[in-house]
Amino acid sequence: MTAKVLVVDDEPALARALAINLRAHGWEVVVAGDGRGALEAASTHHPDVVLLDLGLPDMDGTEVIAGLRGWSKVPIVVLSARQHGEDKVEALDLGADDYITKPFAMNELLARLRAALRRGATPEPEQTRVEVGALVVDLARKKVSRRGEDVRLTPTEWAFLELLARHLGRLVSREQVLREVWGPGYEDETGYLRVYAAQLRRKLEDDPAHPRHLVTSPGLGYTLEP
Repeated sequence: MTAKVLVVDDEPALARALAINLRAHGWEVVVAGDGRGALEAASTHHPDVVLLDLGLPDMDGTEVIAGLRGWSKVPIVVLSARQHGEDKVEALDLGADDYITKPFAMNELLARLRAALRRGATPEPEQTRVEVGALVVDLARKKVSRRGEDVRLTPTEWAFLELLARHLGRLVSREQVLREVWGPGYEDETGYLRVYAAQLRRKLEDDPAHPRHLVTSPGLGYTLEP
């Protein structure tokens, strides 16, 4: 079975050269030239591995990593001219599987892609849209709509909703929400949860005082009920 790689690079000549070389070595190749195109291509084509440049015209490559990791476990190999150790650490912390600096040898790149594929091959494409009553949560595009109308969320509101959507129908503990949305060290700041849960309910529920979908289990956590 041919493996599929999504190449994300805004340099047309390099992207074309990579595509030619990868196809010559038996890969199926999809190319995207910016971050939004990368996220859409990932949700449409379900690649087996992503080869990602960090310097994109519309968003930083680290935002693409974060966007993918919101709904997908696809292996991500970063290909970047950035030599700073902090950039590598940030990319790996966000969920990248490997990091290669430019210039690079093609045989090394192929070996890294094969290794990432072996480590992280997933048997089924991940779910990118979660439907909850009148709500549609699009994890790939980081959008939510209610009865067909887009709902504007703050980045923190989205992170809260995204976490619950990825665990649809399952209880997510207060500590996990605080840790994943606000970061380590915030596990005791439960006041944040009440404020943001109330904000989400005002935007998403028909009757915020009697929520049907964003349900609180007192003292335990939150569930997005389908």
